[in-house]
Amino acid sequence: MAARKKSAPVPTKKKKLYEGKAKIVYATSDKDLVIQHFKDDATAFNAQKKGSIMGKGVINNRMSATLFNMLETKGVPTHMVQLLDDRAQLVRKLEIIKIEVVVRNVYAGSLSKRLGVEEGVRLAKPIVEFYYKDDDLGDPLINNYHIAALKLATPAELKKIEEMALKVNSVLKPYFDKRGILLVDFKLEFGRHKRKILLGDEISPDTCRFWDKKTNERLDKDRFRRDLGGVEEAYQEMLRRVGG
Repeated sequence: MAARKKSAPVPTKKKKLYEGKAKIVYATSDKDLVIQHFKDDATAFNAQKKGSIMGKGVINNRMSATLFNMLETKGVPTHMVQLLDDRAQLVRKLEIIKIEVVVRNVYAGSLSKRLGVEEGVRLAKPIVEFYYKDDDLGDPLINNYHIAALKLATPAELKKIEEMALKVNSVLKPYFDKRGILLVDFKLEFGRHKRKILLGDEISPDTCRFWDKKTNERLDKDRFRRDLGGVEEAYQEMLRRVGG
């Protein structure tokens, strides 16, 4: 997808279309573009735990913009158009595909619990998992057969999504490794825009597990989930390393 020229005028912000747990989406005067605003609100365990992380919206916005722009240069098409300010991005309007895609490089979280493997054990090759994006159902784990039965995506779309997810992993793993970070796992969301599949949502400590390579210190939302303390400091450290 071609990047928007910096000199191009920003479409006018219109009515609120949607407010989720971490972001608000606004319509614009361009029907193909929306504004994505990042909040400081934090939730975990399907919103059973709620709170706020000071400055999270700014950090996630800037980190996501940096990473999406970098991924574009590596051939991964995204919804990113332009960083507008500390908390907002101009992005392409997507028809969201109701599949959350999780790529895992290390046993952690629910994977460790499900398979009985200690957290921190490295996987020989990445695992790709699909979850049905439905808060009321708790985002259950699904497979290709469920996706076909629910008509969430065509076989060709699902193949494209899996290929893109693995491509993102192949780009981000060495990127973070150079910055002293182990990319444990991460969640991606995709959508349709003018009959093309684009990477959407965000890439941040909210959606990834980041561990310091030397100490295994968690620099992500697990600090909030598990009441480990130092949440704001962990998010700030990740932004510092990414340079957003």
